[in-house]
Order: sequence, then structure tokens, then C-alpha cells
Amino acid sequence: MTMVCYRPEGLEPLEAQTNFTKRELQVLYRGFKNECPSGVVNEETFKQIYSQFFPHGDASMYAHYLFNAFDTAQTGSVKFEDFVMALSILLRGTVHEKLRWTFNLYDINKDGYINKEEMMDIVKAIYDMMGKYTYPVLQEDTPRQHVDMFFQKMDKNKDGVVTLDEFMESCQEDDNIMRSLQLFENVM
Repeated sequence: MTMVCYRPEGLEPLEAQTNFTKRELQVLYRGFKNECPSGVVNEETFKQIYSQFFPHGDASMYAHYLFNAFDTAQTGSVKFEDFVMALSILLRGTVHEKLRWTFNLYDINKDGYINKEEMMDIVKAIYDMMGKYTYPVLQEDTPRQHVDMFFQKMDKNKDGVVTLDEFMESCQEDDNIMRSLQLFENVM
């Protein structure tokens, strides 16, 4: 049985659409093809690859949310172009691009708002991913406390949901968030 492989049209269009050089795209493509020889990655494979980075926890739920953020066309698979476009934003995008991408990740149902249930799902997924060996040891109500703090800070008009504008404004007012957005700028 032959396997049909997906291959991008070429790296030139991606070079124009991303913040990567042709050389960087070649390196990224080799790595992507090494992990995903068919040229596309489905959610199960994505979860397996991602979970390798978090051996002490269960990264499957967070990987699910991350996969959905990478799979912008909602096709159930991520092509190299999808992957590299997101990576370009996360590593080299503007503050607004990074924040918009993160908002989209947290807006699980894609309705344009982050509600407390969505944020709780994300926070629990992050705690599950980090594992049981955190220090200090997490209390049972820690996720709820973090969600409450998030909404206290982000929900400017106190209507129970966080809009993109509220999210962007709140994040830009927070020095820690702004510093964290710059962490990976020089990775490649």
C-alpha cells in the first residue's frame, strides 16, 4: 500500500508570509518531515510528539487545544504551512499577533469570548501537563483561584467574559506577560 505524502508548493511563498528566512524554513521542514513523514500531522500524532516534552504529566488535553489552534482550517490535520505560520507568530510575531493567537487558543469554542469554563479547562490542562510534582504542591482549588484572578484582571467590564480587546489591553498592562512574550524571540 502506498502512502500519499503532502508536500508544500515551495518555501518562497512561506518566506514571504512568515518571519523566517529560507534557510530557517528548510531546517524547520526537515524537522517536521522527520516527525511527520507524510507531511501532515493528525491530532493523535501531535499529542504523542507534544507529550514527550512533559514526561511527568498528562499533556493530552493541552495538546488538543494547541492542535486546534494550529489547525486553523479545522481539517483535523496540520500541514507544514499551518505549523510554520503559527510558529512564526509565536516566535517572531508582533505583540498583537502573539496575543491574538493566544486569545484564539483560549477561546476554545471560537465564539470570540473567553468564558470562565473555557479558562478553567485551559488551566486544568496546564496543571495536568505540568504533572503532580510541582512545587509548591498544588491545592485542589488552585485552578479556580487562577481563573478568578484571570477574570478579575482581564474582565474589565465585569460581564463574565473576556473579549479580545480586554485580553489585549490587560496583557499589555502586565509586565510579566509582556516579558514572557519575548522569551522565544531569539530561539532560531
